[in-house]
Amino acid sequence: MKIAIVHDWLSNMGGAERIIRILHELFPEAPIYTLVYDRDNMPEDFKTMDIRTSFIQKLPYGSRKYQSYLPLMPIAFEQFDLSEFDIVLSSSTACAKGVITKTETIHICYCNTPMRYAWDMYHDYIKNKGRITKYIIAFFMNYIRLWDRLSADRVDYFVANSNNVAKRIKKHYKRESLVIYPPVDTDFYTPTNNTEDYYLVVSRLVPYKRIDIIIEVFNELGLSLKVIGEGSELKSLKSKARTNIEFLGKLSDEKVREYYRGCKAFLFPGEEDFGITPVEAQACGRPVIAFGKGGVLETVVDGVTGVFFYRQEIKELIETIKVFENNCNVYDSSVIREHSLKFSKSVFKENIMKYVENKYMEFQK
Repeated sequence: MKIAIVHDWLSNMGGAERIIRILHELFPEAPIYTLVYDRDNMPEDFKTMDIRTSFIQKLPYGSRKYQSYLPLMPIAFEQFDLSEFDIVLSSSTACAKGVITKTETIHICYCNTPMRYAWDMYHDYIKNKGRITKYIIAFFMNYIRLWDRLSADRVDYFVANSNNVAKRIKKHYKRESLVIYPPVDTDFYTPTNNTEDYYLVVSRLVPYKRIDIIIEVFNELGLSLKVIGEGSELKSLKSKARTNIEFLGKLSDEKVREYYRGCKAFLFPGEEDFGITPVEAQACGRPVIAFGKGGVLETVVDGVTGVFFYRQEIKELIETIKVFENNCNVYDSSVIREHSLKFSKSVFKENIMKYVENKYMEFQK
């Protein structure tokens, strides 16, 4: 079988890029087709992979400002010639699933989510834009939505990264999907007994992550908080934070693991399709305090491996943390760790390999 992997873009390391790394481990000979590849911003092991980029890579600031080229993305993915491959595995949150394949080629899409800024989060995305900008976005997004819906029909089989995403695929694409949870490196993220008295955030510091709520809450509570990550909101969040809040920037995986292991609890105030970081924290045996919506409802067990709050409001989160402070001793690190193992790399590899083999055999009949 000749296999190709297709991914939206390789610009920074996140949960979707970890999936590409594991697909590469399973299929090391498979080339990776992607919109752009920011070589300087990706881990060293990606430099050994056969990565093939679109024409957008050569456009001005293409590898860094690729999102500005959204109207060109459908064309870019349609230009990839995948006619020599028996199987195409796409990993998509945007346009990667829109590649064109031959009748004899099976296309399996691992969908992290249907394009959120075209569907579920569209009105949030344009809310604070100016009038002219809104008109321009509305014009182009109408075209993108039409293409996105049409291109979903090019996929033979959908795999969703959570039941949450499976519902979106059903809603927007009218397609069924099988849920295979994304992989977490539970062999790397492991517990220790060195718990300290601080809370932890590990996140890109961008508006929809809602780290602003966490800052306001800990300003009021005065409890120790450590924030790992970078992003457009960093300067603003720092300007609001009091001295009990420490910003650590971007750290190595080893350093992040150290802080996971030591935290009293991990904080997750945003809504995500799945959410890798809460599972990494649980793999280190630490409980999670999370906004009770989205993929986290499938990865955190309320009262056992963490606790939920259900409104992204300062008052409710303060009350949740106060309750947690009074009951933090009821959370068993070994139970939390055991729960995380259902999301391990080995489980993902076994499930995805079995699925690809079964669907390939089925497709040949």
